[in-house]
Amino acid sequence: MRITHLGHSAVLVEVAGRRLLIDPGSFSDSWHSLTDLDAVIVTHQHPDHVDPDHVPALLAANPQARVYVEPQVVEKVPLAAARPLAADASVDVGGVTISAVGGLHAVIHRDIPRVGNIGVVVSAGGEPTLFHPGDSLAAVPQGVDVVAIPAYGPWAAMGETIDFVRAVGAPQGFLIHEGLLNERGRALIASRIPELTVTSLASPTPAEAWDVG
Repeated sequence: MRITHLGHSAVLVEVAGRRLLIDPGSFSDSWHSLTDLDAVIVTHQHPDHVDPDHVPALLAANPQARVYVEPQVVEKVPLAAARPLAADASVDVGGVTISAVGGLHAVIHRDIPRVGNIGVVVSAGGEPTLFHPGDSLAAVPQGVDVVAIPAYGPWAAMGETIDFVRAVGAPQGFLIHEGLLNERGRALIASRIPELTVTSLASPTPAEAWDVG
């Protein structure tokens, strides 16, 4: 498995000969020119996870890619051939299984309505299993080898993030959802995770491919 963090929550996963892009959002542009994608997966409707201005061009450049989205995204963002992927469902993309878990976005404030959110588990025979939670720390699937860890959101405190990483128990992880943090904030959470959990934190530079051991 090769993972490339393309900024904020955008992650390119290359596994079992397939190329999957998760959460091409508005806080990054490194994914704009990607081609040869087999699937595009969107965890929820917020623009930092699905950029309505640029994703249509991405899909036009990748007409072969299947598009799987949290069901509410179909109603909110016009994406060609988008297929709803509900929590507890799974799909197969050429031998790669994409499973959805969770169902709701984390609470931002009691007065802000919650939207749908799916965490995405990517697995294939003989390969590590990756978990990308979107914007929720509630779902903690087991058997995860690599976890994408939201570094900061207006819906999470560091204590909640540490408890999430502990509950998943993956041996390896990397930070996502860091678009609202400066270098000091990233360094703070990056130091606490290996100190307080069993998860070793990889630190690939933006757009650097990481071959998972």
